[in-house]
Amino acid sequence: ARGFSLPLQRPADCGAARYFDISRLACGPCGAHQRQSAGGSSCVCQPGYRMVSSNGGSSVICEKCPANRSGVTQDGWNCITCPKGLTSEGNCKCLHNEILVERSIDGILLNEALCIHCNGSEQSFSASDTSGNRCVRCEQTFINASKSCDCRSPNILTGGLCFSASDNLPPKGVATVRFGQLGLTLTSAWFLKNLQSSASACWLYSNLTACQALGNMCVMNMNSLSSSSTDACGLFQYIYVNTARLGIVHSIAYWRHNLPWLYYGDQPGLASQVLEANHFPTIFSFKGTDKDVKLQFIAASFDAAGNFLTWQNLEGGILQLCPDTQTKLNAAYAFGTTYQQSCKISVSKILQDFANPIFYDLFLEYNGDNGQQYLWAVPVLNLNLQYSEMFVNQGSNMNTWLLTRRFFLVDALSGKENDLGKLPRVIRIASKITISIRLVSHTQRGMIYPPLITIAYTDVLVQNPETQSVMVSFSVSYEMNQSEAQIQTDITLGVLGGLAVLWSLLKTAGWKRRTGSSIIDLQTVFKFLLFYAGDLANVFFIITVGTGIYWLVFFKAQQFVSVLLPLPSQEEDFVTYIACAFSLKALQFLQLLVSQLTIDIFFIDWERPKGKVLKAVEGEGVIKSAAAPVSIWRTYFIANEWNEIQTVRKINPLFQVLAVLFFLEVVGFSNLALMDSSSSLSRSSESYIAPWSRILRFGVSAALWLAIAFLQTVFFSVFYERFVEDKISQFVDLCCMSNISVFLLSHSCFGYYIHGRSVHGHADTNMEEMNMNLKREAENLCSQRGLLPNTDGQTFQISISRKMRLHYDRIHESLMRKRGPARLLDSSANTFEQSTRAYNTMNKFLSSFIDHVHKEMDYIIKDKLLLERILGMEFMEPIEKSIFYN
Repeated sequence: ARGFSLPLQRPADCGAARYFDISRLACGPCGAHQRQSAGGSSCVCQPGYRMVSSNGGSSVICEKCPANRSGVTQDGWNCITCPKGLTSEGNCKCLHNEILVERSIDGILLNEALCIHCNGSEQSFSASDTSGNRCVRCEQTFINASKSCDCRSPNILTGGLCFSASDNLPPKGVATVRFGQLGLTLTSAWFLKNLQSSASACWLYSNLTACQALGNMCVMNMNSLSSSSTDACGLFQYIYVNTARLGIVHSIAYWRHNLPWLYYGDQPGLASQVLEANHFPTIFSFKGTDKDVKLQFIAASFDAAGNFLTWQNLEGGILQLCPDTQTKLNAAYAFGTTYQQSCKISVSKILQDFANPIFYDLFLEYNGDNGQQYLWAVPVLNLNLQYSEMFVNQGSNMNTWLLTRRFFLVDALSGKENDLGKLPRVIRIASKITISIRLVSHTQRGMIYPPLITIAYTDVLVQNPETQSVMVSFSVSYEMNQSEAQIQTDITLGVLGGLAVLWSLLKTAGWKRRTGSSIIDLQTVFKFLLFYAGDLANVFFIITVGTGIYWLVFFKAQQFVSVLLPLPSQEEDFVTYIACAFSLKALQFLQLLVSQLTIDIFFIDWERPKGKVLKAVEGEGVIKSAAAPVSIWRTYFIANEWNEIQTVRKINPLFQVLAVLFFLEVVGFSNLALMDSSSSLSRSSESYIAPWSRILRFGVSAALWLAIAFLQTVFFSVFYERFVEDKISQFVDLCCMSNISVFLLSHSCFGYYIHGRSVHGHADTNMEEMNMNLKREAENLCSQRGLLPNTDGQTFQISISRKMRLHYDRIHESLMRKRGPARLLDSSANTFEQSTRAYNTMNKFLSSFIDHVHKEMDYIIKDKLLLERILGMEFMEPIEKSIFYN
């Protein structure tokens, strides 16, 4: 089954003998002696046949004309005698400067057509019109040159105009157009027809339309200037230079009377004067009336022949080749909104929509003090312009630029070589248009310099328009001088970087004291560099967060504009700072990871054996009494709990991430990072969405992250740990209930101690006795848990003496032997016994050390100074006695 389908046929597919039936959307046959009409949707009679009847389509009846009246009238309904022959269409033809007359003045058909010569003498000065149907007054230049409608030698006929050989004509023009991107120079049919005549009419008669047409041809040649060329721009410059006597327009030195304004001067070097000498006389704001918050661009438009078309407001997408909604197109001219639009357009659509180029002179509208509306000319930076064969506008040095005025979007005219009715060989498209708005330095009231429109054209060699396409873009950017902000950032970086050096030196000094070494060696230098990497990462983080929040607050909250966001190209230093912070923090993280892997932790078991048990002696067959063993499970349990509290934080990472995402995406804080003037958290789906600013994105994200982290920290510290649970305090309580202390050395001579010795003497007991012990403790019937009598202090920072460390290392060394290669160790039983003895030895040593048994390795307990806590180092060195800090 075919379903609801039909073959696709187009009028061009029907051929000469068929027509396109618009009711069937298919080709149908024409009748006898008929052919397809010019439109393709009906049939007409072949040459030599007249129509008898016609109802459209194929409902046409044709009849052959008799031999004595072989011609067919223009309307195709009658046969007529043609005295001067027939055209290829079978109609009567007349000679040059003659008109064809087929009917009398009252409409009666003549038996024989008349060819009436138009009188070009002084009485009438008439000539036939382009259709050959009427005699009209001939062009004025014919009359001026020859006093007739005939431009005989030695007069010069060019472009439909006649000039006297005695006139002081401009130089002979070169009718070529150069397409530099393709390396192609071709002779333009439009230039060949109109260049010389436009230049001559402009030069001799100051014809306004001819001068505009000449200027347009110069613009189609990219305003390129060369001292040795007499192309369109060379002829324009010749006329411009030699008509200084005519004066200037509107007191603008570059705008010559009768001529279009094409250049700001005749050589590069004036761009800074044009763009920076004066500021635009309007104050812009982010919140105000339409005239304060919108850029009121207006353009004077001309066709290629030089005729003025109209004044056009740019709203509605006049300069935007990419289609979009009216709201989004108009958003380009909202002050402060960075606008970017790009798309790919087929060449066939461009040829269809822009068959005839339109030229624009762009202005920015403002109101004077007297209420009068004024226009400020907007300069154009054409990146394809060549001055003396050099692309002077493609560099960043403003002093080499040559600014122009007039521009176009699409030129599908100058690329036509031989026939203006055929497709062009090359088209030129404004593929990248950028309007740049620069804020006046140190302004507090939203004053800007004159805008600059930068245009880059793309040359397209037309081969297959249906498959060819071109990428086009339109953007509006806002910028200000960021040198002062950069200097302030550099100063901040220098100051904080210097402080980071001092802070790292203090950390290194504290680390040296904690390791018990006073020698500055290579390890010390390496440790200092690692400390400095972490501190410098903090410096970069502070600078980037401060920068992001500064731009977020001062850009989004301002009413009268005083700052504008950095351009993406100006954000490179900011991105570099973030990359440095990340890289240096990664180094600090690795150092922290290594430090955590080298920490020594020992769980001191205070439990003592209760009673004795009978034990068989292996190999002897004898049973002896021995001390009851102490259970190791309490130690394993505390070690497991220690591992679990390693991940305890003041913030919940999952909640932190989800909360930040919630505020960014659901509440809409991410909209604050858009490069527009709006500070609203919600945006309509129909409104234009500006591009992101990397600085604002980082500022918004960092501010939210820090705010939520701060609130979490306050919540956990003030509420959760007080009223719900404090896992660290719970762990200390558990140690005390288990009769286990934790001895931890993070450095050679520095670490931490959790005093978990049970006040009840033992913890390996049954439930009833455990409950009795807890009840006695609750009723204050036993001593307090602190290390010192009658105190509660159970957690300490410890700084141990060198002598104590050496004794610790001797015991620890035997513990570490079992980690060597298996082939170097004794049997597993001996290894286990050795480890067990070393463990018991270490447990007895540390227990006795805490109990002040070793007078030569004793310790004192003191409060740590506030400055010591802030600096993270200890002022006293434990030479003879170790120090326990509360």
